[in-house]
Amino acid sequence: MQLIKVTEEKQIPSFYYNTPIWELISYQNLGAEFKSYTSAQLLVGMCMDNRKQLRIPENFAYIIRTGGANLRYSEFKVSYAIAIGGVKHIALIAHDNCGMVNLVSKREQFIEGLCQNANWSRQRAEEHFVNYAPLFEIDNELEFVLNESKRLSQKYTGIKVAPLIYSIEDNMLNVILE
Repeated sequence: MQLIKVTEEKQIPSFYYNTPIWELISYQNLGAEFKSYTSAQLLVGMCMDNRKQLRIPENFAYIIRTGGANLRYSEFKVSYAIAIGGVKHIALIAHDNCGMVNLVSKREQFIEGLCQNANWSRQRAEEHFVNYAPLFEIDNELEFVLNESKRLSQKYTGIKVAPLIYSIEDNMLNVILE
């Protein structure tokens, strides 16, 4: 697996040339001037983490934000963006230091937070964690986003899916090559 930190246009892999993926990377990393769009050019699947903010023009993308950029439970929304929105590209963006990695280590904090902030009983919060954490936990951000992009590519064979990783430190997108 190789990570490409794009700081110049020539570093964007040529297979993304003249695609919305190319434009996304150019907007985010290279400060490209915004174009005007009347419809979405791609679907962005990214983590719900509040530390991430994309620099993109209005109407450029559908965006689905889920923990860990996990689209497994958002497939109807993905299908909608493809079928109704007409998008042919998906940018799947994980990020470093993701909270969905090693959720088990956050078990007590999660339970206490629901008890204190949502007035849940401890039993209800524990059951909620036990039932849902395994569905959303990811082992490794890079491996997860690469595998999820492969899964989506197999499900939607006519759609180009790009696995990317967002660096929290510098707000840059990195291309993942296998």
